[in-house]
Amino acid sequence: MSSAVTPIDLPVDKATQRQLRRGERRAEMSAAKNTKRRLTSRGATIAALIIAVVWTIPTFGLFVSSFRPAQEVRTTGWWSILANPGLTLDNYREALAAGNSQLDLAGAFINSIAITLPATLVPLIIASLAAYAFAWIDFRGKDALFIGVFALQIVPIQMALVPLLQFFSRGEVFGFPVVTSLAAGSGYAQVWVAHTMFALPLAIYLLHNFIAEIPSEVIEAARVDGAGHGQIFFRIVLPLTMPALASIAIFQFLWVWNDLLVALIFADGAVAPMTKLLAELSGSRGQDWHLLTAGAFLSILVPLIVFFALQRFFVRGLLAGSTKG
Repeated sequence: MSSAVTPIDLPVDKATQRQLRRGERRAEMSAAKNTKRRLTSRGATIAALIIAVVWTIPTFGLFVSSFRPAQEVRTTGWWSILANPGLTLDNYREALAAGNSQLDLAGAFINSIAITLPATLVPLIIASLAAYAFAWIDFRGKDALFIGVFALQIVPIQMALVPLLQFFSRGEVFGFPVVTSLAAGSGYAQVWVAHTMFALPLAIYLLHNFIAEIPSEVIEAARVDGAGHGQIFFRIVLPLTMPALASIAIFQFLWVWNDLLVALIFADGAVAPMTKLLAELSGSRGQDWHLLTAGAFLSILVPLIVFFALQRFFVRGLLAGSTKG
C-alpha cells in the first residue's frame, strides 16, 4: 500500500531567488520579442508609415489653409505657403462669429459638447449593465433576447428616424413621457435618447463578449464570499472592462461628435451642433470656403484630444483576448 507524501518548499537563498527572477524576466522579454516578431514585419511597418503620411497630408493642408488669407485660399493651393508665408487669424475669428439668426459657431461648439458627453456616457452605463446581465445572470429568455439585441445592429438608422420623430413629436418614447414635444421647442433630450438607442445594440454585443471572457473562477469566488451582483459588477467586472469601455467610448464619442443625420432631424434651432453649422458655413455658393477650413479644424481638435487621452486604453481594448496567460 503506497502512501502519498506532500512535497514541501525547500528554503532558497537570496542569490538563487535573484537568478530565478532574472530567468523569469528573460523569459518574459523573449516571449514579448517573439510576439512582436509574429505580429509585425518591416514591410508592414513601412506600409503603415506611408499610409499615415498620405492620410495626414489633407489634414495638414486643412490646417495651413485655415491660417491663410481668404483671397489666397480662393486663388492658390495651400502648398504655396512656402512662396508666400502670410498667415492670419481672421478666419478663426470670422468662423466663430458666423452662423444664423439663432446660433453662431462658438455656441454650436458648446452644443456639440453638451450633446456628445451624455450621448457617450449613458449608452456605456446601460450597455455595461446589460452586458453583465447577459453574461453572468441566468433568466428566462436570455438567449432569445440577446439574439434580438444582436439583430438590431442590421437595422438601418434611417428606418428608425421616422418612428422616433413621431414619438418625440408627442413628447414620449414607447408611450412614456420622456422628452419635451418638438412642437414646443427643441432640446438636448431627444438627441441624447436617439444616440443612446442607436448605440446600445453594438455596445452591448461588444461588452458582452469582453465580460464573458472573465474567468468564471473569479466570479464564483466573489459569490462564495457573499458578494451580490452589484458588488461583483462594480468591484470586479467594471475595473476589468475599462479597456473595452474606453475603446467603445472613443468610437461612440467620434460617432456622435461627427454626426450630421441625427442632428438635422432632432437638433434644431439653438441646440444645433457644430456639424449642422459647418454644412452652412461655406455660404450658399461656396464663396466662404476659407471659413470652412477654420471651422473644420476646430471640430477636429476635441476628437484628437479625446483619442490621445484614451489611447493607451484604446490599444489595450483592441488587443484584449489576443494573447493568453
